[in-house]
Amino acid sequence: MKLLVVFLPLVAFCAADPIPAVPGDNDHYVEGVSRYIWIPDGDDVPHLVDLHAPAADVASDVEGRSGANNAYWLYTRRNPNNHQLLVNGNINSVASSFYNPNLPLKVIVHGWNSKGSSKMNPEITAAILAVMDANVIVVDWSRVASGLYTTSVRGVPDVGRHLGAFLIWLLGSFGGNWHNVHLIGFSLGAHVVGNAGRTCNGRIARITGLDPAGPQWGRNSNALNQHDGIYVESIHTDGGLLGIFDPISDADFYPNGGRNRQPGCWISTCSHSRAPDLFASSVRTNHFIGMQCASLSEARNNRCSGAQHRMGNGDLNKRGAGLYGLSTGSRWPY
Repeated sequence: MKLLVVFLPLVAFCAADPIPAVPGDNDHYVEGVSRYIWIPDGDDVPHLVDLHAPAADVASDVEGRSGANNAYWLYTRRNPNNHQLLVNGNINSVASSFYNPNLPLKVIVHGWNSKGSSKMNPEITAAILAVMDANVIVVDWSRVASGLYTTSVRGVPDVGRHLGAFLIWLLGSFGGNWHNVHLIGFSLGAHVVGNAGRTCNGRIARITGLDPAGPQWGRNSNALNQHDGIYVESIHTDGGLLGIFDPISDADFYPNGGRNRQPGCWISTCSHSRAPDLFASSVRTNHFIGMQCASLSEARNNRCSGAQHRMGNGDLNKRGAGLYGLSTGSRWPY
């Protein structure tokens, strides 16, 4: 965990809601009440965010904050380390690439203050290509994902709609099967893939939300939900702080209770970032076995003993419903 700390511009100090002093520690945070929270960037550096800061006008696209600026980076087993740029509407960009419509399509979407090269993307990409021959598209939406958190939140639906429109164009123009499409999104990216799924009329075979972002997403109609794809799952690792704790998917997994602190973590931001790590490990090993929970309380206390359902992995035909608890280790492969 890097110890560098970045303070975004803050509004005047408020004695009733003091600025937290320990970088990355969100133990002070009360959902829907607290003004300040630490959120990690794509390299796990914690940034102090003022949730009351006014958002910039995303609709005006003053600084390119629009889903039209999404970049789609294609990786395959023929180019596992150097991406090929696919451009929506540009036939040559796809025709000259290694895109293969007969292979599964996996799409990875990062979270706030991150970019296409942030560590979760190569980690998950490498895991996928190690176990299957596939098209992997990393979505770089850094123009909208950077800056004020509130501005990024408001830009999520537009980013998701543009991603959905790109997928419709890609499969319509170059072939592919909706039953072979899997969208994977972390934090704000989980809500991006939800909006993309809606744009595709729920045809996406599978959507995986990795600790879907919590702040400013309560009762938000743009949040990921179980209707966004044929099978939607979420892996909750920092519920009630940086992630949503309530079930929002067909299947909701709560490793180690689904909350801070995850094994091996000493701050909340680590627990939030654990979700992509667990998913990458699950793709390579498929060793996480959830047990169905009778209630959210059972999930919170990791006391579930019902039917088994595997967490994560790359299975495009995966199906299931309910709440699931499980225990993991503190180090890779967890």
